[in-house]
Amino acid sequence: MPGFGLPAGFCRRHAAPGQGDALADRAMKLLPLSAPEVFELVGGWLAEKENYQWLDFGGGNQIITPALLRVMVHRETHFLRAYTSNRDDTPIGLVGLNGINPAFKTATFWGLSGDKSFRNRGYSTFASSQLMSIGFGELGLVSINTWAVQHNPSIRTIERLGFRNIGRQRRCHWIDGRSYDRLLFDLLAEEHREIDVPEGHHSSGSEREAAPAL
Repeated sequence: MPGFGLPAGFCRRHAAPGQGDALADRAMKLLPLSAPEVFELVGGWLAEKENYQWLDFGGGNQIITPALLRVMVHRETHFLRAYTSNRDDTPIGLVGLNGINPAFKTATFWGLSGDKSFRNRGYSTFASSQLMSIGFGELGLVSINTWAVQHNPSIRTIERLGFRNIGRQRRCHWIDGRSYDRLLFDLLAEEHREIDVPEGHHSSGSEREAAPAL
């Protein structure tokens, strides 16, 4: 179900003159999905071909509707968070853990960049790193896995997060009538290292304690 589509790398967001101090006081956040407009926003992202073509939620299902998102957020097997920029609390992307298995302490990581104007600014990389910290720390996971379609730029993000390549599933993902391989990755709790907040970004601390509900 990953597929991902997250941009790689961090860089400082350049503020307009006079905005620097105000932006420095703002923090990126991971926010629970709760408000109807957020479900519609995220559902719209997931309905875009440039996003869903990289995804697989099982049974050939690549599109998640707002209604299904509402079901997912109430299931213990899913942990979904919208992430913001440090400009305001408007969601710009989504990160999540699916298939959470408390018995075997595993889950599958996935995400997408929603607002493409924020690509290549490090937001998704930092949000993903924070989600790993929650998964290993607060959820008690030991191993988190993910995959990406070959040649997907998100592979750079996955590797930067410390995931290790563990294999390849050949010709199993189809886009526009053409088959592609999926590259498989996993990350252990002891291998996770939080990515530092780049200059100009500020962490909001513990997501469960600090992130406001939408």
